[in-house]
Amino acid sequence: MDKLFYERQLLAEGYKYICGVDEVGRGPLAGPVVCAAVIMPLDDVADGVDDSKKLSAKRREALDALIRERAVALSVCSVGPQTIDEINILEATKLCMKMAVEGLEVAPGFVLTDGNMTLDIPFPQRHVIGGDAASYSIGAASIVAKVYRDALMSEYGERFPGYGFGQNKGYGTAAHIDAIKKFGLCPIHRRSFTKKWAY
Repeated sequence: MDKLFYERQLLAEGYKYICGVDEVGRGPLAGPVVCAAVIMPLDDVADGVDDSKKLSAKRREALDALIRERAVALSVCSVGPQTIDEINILEATKLCMKMAVEGLEVAPGFVLTDGNMTLDIPFPQRHVIGGDAASYSIGAASIVAKVYRDALMSEYGERFPGYGFGQNKGYGTAAHIDAIKKFGLCPIHRRSFTKKWAY
């Protein structure tokens, strides 16, 4: 698969500064949803960029450093559990993606987003199902978002011991659910996701 298929198409149409946007953390019981927006140079492609879920943690971290070094512009945003509970995870994800795009220091000419969400942004855009594996720009964003969120959840693991956030990253593992039943909810739990286990 040509991971530059969408980018080449847009370049041929005259667009410059193509931005990839992806999120991580829609499904966990705890922690924020994190989104990254990345504009990569397309004449110097970083080898190995792919869907972050397909890469080892070590490989992701090495690529994250390379992406940050080479990026024309890069922005990472997060939306926390309280907002997720207030407006729901879909709206929180769209808000997070919008904030990430708006946080770029270089205005994108075109925005490629992973999934099927249309964002409220003043730039032309296209959503790509499975974009983190199909598009170089979206793949780069997926790596940056994943590395950022994993590091954040490891920090929360130290602040809120007992839930295993450093290992489960907030996802609903059996051990995590048992910890909720035992200790109740902590400040970073999503109430709308966890109410059936919190007594």
